Amino acid sequence: MGEDFLLSHLPFWIVTYLLALAGWVCIGRFMMQFLVPPDSTNYIWRSFRALSAWPMAAAQLMVPSYVHGLFLPLIAAFWLFILRIGFGIVMLAAGLAPRITPPGAG
Repeated sequence: MGEDFLLSHLPFWIVTYLLALAGWVCIGRFMMQFLVPPDSTNYIWRSFRALSAWPMAAAQLMVPSYVHGLFLPLIAAFWLFILRIGFGIVMLAAGLAPRITPPGAG
């Protein structure tokens, strides 16, 4: 049962996990930017910057130019979480996401 639950919804789990990971990395980058200089060689900071580069680039295209760059990680995280919810709803409507109740029971 547990293995079937995981494997039968593998695309749902992978995309949801990756979107959540990217969103939380953006939040981590927002919080770390107040503690670490932008050009720091700290490996954690470099990892946060590398993993959040594509959401930050997308957020920069979506927001007006007067929004300060300090807030771009939060904006990127917001849109990633919205995208994750939307993806979950679409997958649920298509019957490709896990349900709490078994099929046909309800």
